[in-house]
This record gives sequence, structure tokens and C-alpha cells, in this order.
Amino acid sequence: MGSPHNTSATYQPKRMTQAIVYACLLTGVFTLPGCASPSRTKIESTVARNGPTKIDSSELSAEFVYKYLIAEVAGQRGDFATSGSIFYDLAKETGDARLAERAARTAAFGNVGNLTMPAVKLWAVLDPSSTEAQQAMTEMLISSGQFDEAEPYLAKLLSKPETRASGFLYLNALLGKSPDKAKVLSVIQSLAKPYPNVPEAHFAVAQAAWAATQDLVALAALDRAEALKPGWNIAALLKGQVLFNQSPQAAIEHYETYLEAHPTSNEIRINLAKLLVSQKQFEEAKEQFPIILQEAETSQAKNLAEITTVVGLLAYQAGDYQAAEGYFQQALKAGFKDVDQIYIYLAQTAEKQDHNQVATDWYNKVLPGPRYLEAQINLANLIARTQNVDKAIEKLDAIDDLTTEQQIIVIQTEAALLSRAKRNQESFNLLEKAVKNLPNTPELVYDYALAAERIKKLDLMETELRKAIAAKPDFAAAYNALGYSYADRNIKLDEAQQLIEKALSLSPNDHYMLDSLGWVHYRKGNLDKAITYLQKAYNMNPDPEIAAHLGEVLWQKGQHEEAKKIWRDALIADPDNEVLIMAANKFKS
Repeated sequence: MGSPHNTSATYQPKRMTQAIVYACLLTGVFTLPGCASPSRTKIESTVARNGPTKIDSSELSAEFVYKYLIAEVAGQRGDFATSGSIFYDLAKETGDARLAERAARTAAFGNVGNLTMPAVKLWAVLDPSSTEAQQAMTEMLISSGQFDEAEPYLAKLLSKPETRASGFLYLNALLGKSPDKAKVLSVIQSLAKPYPNVPEAHFAVAQAAWAATQDLVALAALDRAEALKPGWNIAALLKGQVLFNQSPQAAIEHYETYLEAHPTSNEIRINLAKLLVSQKQFEEAKEQFPIILQEAETSQAKNLAEITTVVGLLAYQAGDYQAAEGYFQQALKAGFKDVDQIYIYLAQTAEKQDHNQVATDWYNKVLPGPRYLEAQINLANLIARTQNVDKAIEKLDAIDDLTTEQQIIVIQTEAALLSRAKRNQESFNLLEKAVKNLPNTPELVYDYALAAERIKKLDLMETELRKAIAAKPDFAAAYNALGYSYADRNIKLDEAQQLIEKALSLSPNDHYMLDSLGWVHYRKGNLDKAITYLQKAYNMNPDPEIAAHLGEVLWQKGQHEEAKKIWRDALIADPDNEVLIMAANKFKS
């Protein structure tokens, strides 16, 4: 007879195997690929010959079940590296796609960098019919910049006729985050080439071309998509966006022409109205409002309340506050679900009409819930404007039961109120205390950096902006702020341009960033480029500081009358803007 130790060693695995197999059979886990006596073979040849091999649960070995159990327990304990590695080894031994999927998901969830790619690749090899596996492999390759290796997987996603259209629409969402827009366009053009009669293929090319600033390529692809699929709203919308880069009026005319042929395309009409408002063609925009509402009333979408709210916002932006108020009231009657949001809109509309008590009443109708803090912050801003900043801060300090995230938002608001009151040192002190005592979100660090700039702590500003960028590499505003600071001080202009171009790559067509890029070109003496970017920014949003910059560059170019007109129009809208006043006074002659 063996020793008690040896007896235990020979008995326990059998008992464990029986229990586990029984439990797994109940849950359906072990309709698994075969591993009675697993041997390592080349997975690709096995799958090509037989497909994933299956095993009867009675053939499961004690060794397999024991390893499986270890992987399960390791995963439950948070040891994803061990868990994923064991599942991966079992998948290679058995040729089971589900084990490979388990390994891939475990590795991805646990951020096990050296395992995720091999596990996903194995999953894709073992289950070539799985769209999810192919997508996962494609995403892995793209995220690591391996476009050439990803292209065959992308092509496979497009191979099924029934999913081809949606596959093309998915492409730009998949590839869009890559900074190499030219490469993305090249890949999508290659993938689209075999499908000249698929409108979605041309649309995908157009999206990629627009992102790569190849507007002519985008327009040609959209024309082909329109020919193949007339009345396709998505393509018409994108064409309007592309044309806007050339001229806002060209986009307006495109939408008007489209609506002549497709008058019930409410989405297009709403975008036309938005564009007209943005270009201050308010009367033309207002003509669209009743048509939009009439179409929404008869639409099968049953979204009248939502559309009425959108029209209310457009009327608000057009400065027709009485009409906006009426539309918001209609939206309430039509059953708009987020009533607190409408209360806030009504309060803001009342503020614009100097009905401050009415605005206060609307804000106070918002009860504790998702919109409560927003309403209280707006109310604090109203108090700061009509009474004083200290009362506004007192109001914000009285709000109870805030999460840490909400505390940070309140502090940022209070700092902004102090800054607007030119109490810059107090604003900086408040943010400095927050940075030292609360979790440092990138947004809090960003505000702290700008507060440092306002009190001329420029080294600290630069350090903190770089911290924000390090913590949030896609923080476009932080790149832009640092680049603009350099440009405005006329230093490090090459780096300034790189930072601002990075910001624009993250937030394409942002008017403030276009303004920054125009300003750095002005500092570098590239007046024509500066005017191009500044004019584009001004067309998007006639902000007073953009007007100041554009006017200055036009003046330096010798276009004095154009500069004076820009400043004059901007001063009518914003007579107290210091940057605008300084620019206009600087070049008086």
C-alpha cells in the first residue's frame, strides 16, 4: 500500500475530473474541440483540412480539465496573464476556437499585451467564419499600425454580399483613429476597387478622402455613390460637409438643390437650417422651421418633440428668443422626455430676454438628478452676472452630496467666475488647491495651466499642459493651447505649428484650432496661408478673437478696408471684447 500522501495524489484528480466534467456539461462548456490525447500540430493545416475538431466530453483527460480549472481560478483571482496563457495553450492543443476566443478576451480584458495579439490571431485562424474574430484581429493590427497586414482581414469582412454594405460603412469607424489619413485612404481605395457598383464602397472612399483633406476625391466618390443610390441622405450630408470646406454658400446651394428633388428629407432640411443659422442667414433659416415641423408631424419616426426642440435651439441661435421659447413650450406639450433639459433651455432663453426672475424660476424647477448640477451652475452664472461673484460662489458651495467628479466641476466653475471678474490670482489659488487635494483629471490640470498663464506663470503653464497631454494623448484642446501660447508669444514657432496641427488631426475643422494655425502662419510670415485658415475659421464662427486675428493679417497684407469691415462688424456684436478692441486700435490710421 502506498503512503497516505500518494493515495491522496492518485485519488483526488479523478474525483475532481468527474465533478468538473459534470458541471461543465450542465453549462454546455464541454461541447469542445478534441483533446483526449492532445498533440501539438500546425493549427492552420488542421483547420484547413478538417475545420475545428470536436471531442466527445467523455474523452476529456484529467490533465485537460485540471488545466482548465487552473485557468478559471486564475481568472477569478485577477491573474489574467496566467488564465489567458493556459486558455491559449489549450486552444492550440485542441484546435478549439472557443478556447482561443476565451484566451483573447481574457488577455484583452487583463491588458496582457504580449498575449492579446497571438490569442486573437489564433481565434481568427480557428474560426475563419466568425465576423467577430476577424474584426478583433483587424482592430489589433490597425491599432498597432500594421495596415498592410490588416488589409486581407478587412477584405474578408467585405467578402460576404449580405454584409458588404455594412462592412464598408464600418471601415472608417475602424480606421478613423489612425493619424495616417493618407494611408487609410489608400487602403480603403484598394478595398473598394473590386466593388465599383456598391454605393457604400464609394461612400467609404469619400469619408476617408475628406479626412485626408482630399476634397476633390471625396466629391467624385460621392457623385458616384449618388448615381448608384439616388436620394441617399447620408451621402448628401457628407457632400454638404465637404463643400463647406470650399464655401459655406456652396454647401447651402447643394442642400437646396437636393431638397428640390427630395423635399421630404427632413434630416437634410435640418442641416440646411443649421448652416443658414451659422452663416447668419436668419430669415432664410426661419423659412425652413415650419416645413421641418410639418414633416416631423407626418413622419413615421414619431419624433416631433425632439425635432421641435431642435428647431427651438436653431431659433435661439438665430436670436429669435420669443420663437425659441414657444418651440420649447411646444416640445414640452409634445412629450419631450428630458423635461429638465427643456427647463434649462427655457431658462437660458429667458436670460437672453433679461427676464432674470423667470430664468431663476425655470432653473429652480430642475430637481436633484442628472441635470441638477448643470442648472445650479447656470444659476450661479446668472447670479454672478446680475449680483456678484461671491454670491454665486456661495450658491455653488451650498450644493450637497457631490461626487468627487462633481466637486471638480464646481471648482472649475468657481475658478472661471473669478477669472471673468479679473480676479486671476484667486482663480489660480483655487485651482492650485484642487490640483493638490483632488484627483488630477486632465481637464482640471488644463484649467490650472490656463490659470497659470493668466498670472504670467508661463513655465508652470507649459509644464501642466504637457502633463495634461501625457495623461490624455488625444486632448486636442491642450495641444492647441500650448501651440497657440507659443505662437502668440512668437516663440518656438515650428513646435507651435506641430502642436496645433496635432490638435487639428484630433479635432478636424475646429474653428479655434484653425484660428491658431492661421495665427502661427502669420507669425512665420506666411500671410496667404494665414488668411486661408483664419477666413475658414471666421466663416465657421465669427468669434471676436478670430475677427481680431483675421483683421490684423488682412491689414498686414494691405487689405485695409476688408480689415476695417471685419473689425467693425465684430465690434457691433461684441463691443467689450478686449482682444478685438486692441486689434482695431492698433492699426488705426
